[in-house]
Amino acid sequence: MMNKLLGIILIIAGTLAAIWGYDIYDSASSQLTRAFKGDTPLEAWAGMGGGVLAVIVGIFKVK
Repeated sequence: MMNKLLGIILIIAGTLAAIWGYDIYDSASSQLTRAFKGDTPLEAWAGMGGGVLAVIVGIFKVK
């Protein structure tokens, strides 16, 4: 039962982290930075990548 609860928490937190990372990626300042420098903020990649990883781990915990 505890693994399923942990899995559900990881899925929810991972989804929120991925959304937060995408919001940073799609922000106006990030778009300007990408247009002039070609760089993407590290926080965006960390949020999206970490969020997806947390969702995947959470899915395996729920099964």
